[in-house]
Amino acid sequence: MHHLKHEAAMMSREIELLENSRRKLLGHNLGTCSMEELQDIDKQLQRSLKNIRSRKAQLFKEETEKLQTKEKSLLEENERLREKIGLKQRHVQENVGQQEIGSCNRSTQCSEVVTELFIGPPTARKLS
Repeated sequence: MHHLKHEAAMMSREIELLENSRRKLLGHNLGTCSMEELQDIDKQLQRSLKNIRSRKAQLFKEETEKLQTKEKSLLEENERLREKIGLKQRHVQENVGQQEIGSCNRSTQCSEVVTELFIGPPTARKLS
């Protein structure tokens, strides 16, 4: 029992020291610190900041690599779809051409319709 009480007291002191250290790292209760303590805190914060920036750079690099891989995949899919559409468009154009030829052969009259596109305010125009 005595051993457990001693261990609990040691843990309590360690928790108190850790809380004081945490407060100092957050910039609280610095009035009681000596110049050496402040320099140690500064060095510790510099190391922490270096680690944080390193991790941040690593995450940015990983994210950039993921996005580049995704971009490559999407470009490949886009090209595949363009080829697929190109084949479809040629097939549709061939079918439309065949239908037009067939419809002109079947009907007695085939006429071309000419349309004119005009953009702007209406004006008086001669109809031809």
